[in-house]
Amino acid sequence: MSQTSSRQTVWDPLVRIGHWTLVIAFFTAYFAGDDLFSIHKWAGYVVAAYVLVRAVWGLVGTRHARFTDFVRGPGAVFGYLRGLVSGKVPDYAGHNPAGGAMVVALLFSLLVTTSSGLALYAVEDNAGPLAGIVTEQTFAPLASAFSEEEEHGGREESGSEDLLEGVHKTFIYITLALVGLHLAGVVASSLAHRENLARAMVTGRKTIRDADHGDA
Repeated sequence: MSQTSSRQTVWDPLVRIGHWTLVIAFFTAYFAGDDLFSIHKWAGYVVAAYVLVRAVWGLVGTRHARFTDFVRGPGAVFGYLRGLVSGKVPDYAGHNPAGGAMVVALLFSLLVTTSSGLALYAVEDNAGPLAGIVTEQTFAPLASAFSEEEEHGGREESGSEDLLEGVHKTFIYITLALVGLHLAGVVASSLAHRENLARAMVTGRKTIRDADHGDA
């Protein structure tokens, strides 16, 4: 039986532009660090804003942007990964199961990264959108293990600040690890499906085959 295929638009502009904006903003914040805090702060705001927009768009957005289109169970994810190893993988119009899991993992990691950063900014400097909402006392019960005050840059740092800074840094590195896995997955899936997935995230267009599981 012959199989037909066609080039169709899969990724809408919000997904595509947001994806590359997120990449630029995250690495801008990472490399700016504390030395260029103003840049770090504003880039972090961009990351936080996109995470929230993408979460909403995952509920009400276009077909292949919705979580219901690509979030699948562990069985489907590991089945797809086994298929990559064996060289037999089904086609998906939108995200494949492993890619969908990575989207969720990255959004969650970035959510924790940005929210802990905003909370830290509020506790340290009483500034940012959480100022007056999040205080040192908010995290006091969780910070009991960090209760000893230490000198940092000529001032005392509380257990809450230690806790938030630790969470923030930990999830930065978790996000970097996920990005590495994501890039490896994009390369592997591109080779398996004979489709340049990075280019598809620029143009929004992918090859849709009549047997695509993403259309099922």
